[in-house]
Amino acid sequence: MARTRTKILLAATSLLALGACGDRKVFSSWYNEAGAEIDEGGFGNPTMNNVGIHNGDLSYVMNLNARFNREVPTVVEFAFNSSQIDNAARLALDAQARWIAQFPEVRFRVYGHTDLVGSQAYNKSLGLRRANAVVNYLVSRGISRSRLEAMVSFGETQPIIYTEQPEMRNRRAVTEVTGFVKNHPLVLNGKYAEVIFREYVDSATEIPTGGSVEADF
Repeated sequence: MARTRTKILLAATSLLALGACGDRKVFSSWYNEAGAEIDEGGFGNPTMNNVGIHNGDLSYVMNLNARFNREVPTVVEFAFNSSQIDNAARLALDAQARWIAQFPEVRFRVYGHTDLVGSQAYNKSLGLRRANAVVNYLVSRGISRSRLEAMVSFGETQPIIYTEQPEMRNRRAVTEVTGFVKNHPLVLNGKYAEVIFREYVDSATEIPTGGSVEADF
């Protein structure tokens, strides 16, 4: 009985392995070493994430990133096998730079992506070049490099469109709000108090509508 169960398990494992070979490259985690898909490149990030949740910093980052996504284009696209910034990307990045300049206490990351054409190793390198191209462009528009980080690329592992054909929507770089500049004078006890203060002042400031105003004595 035990031998029969062993044979069944071995047969099922073999079928799964054969089926995996026919899958698209988008299921790349099947072929990578254990832990490759969950290693974000920072050993202390999980702990930092938990601390951020408890002290409230993370909620400010998430809210600000949502606002960033609403108010400016956070994604730029690239030509096939290229990391060159074209005219459309420049317009989007100019808008990003203007927005980022308003918040000198905030840090940003840029993530590079590719389509599924080519090897995974090459695409990872290409995606990182795209992220660096975006960072370099934002720096050229006056943003401090210390506030920007080009991340180890996601390469081809997170396509928007699941196709092994060339697809421009997959060839992109994404900018995100990720945290606060350490020891920046506008960050008070790790809270985004200065930004909130600025927004409340702006919302409470009456805009003159013109015309005469009569005084009532």
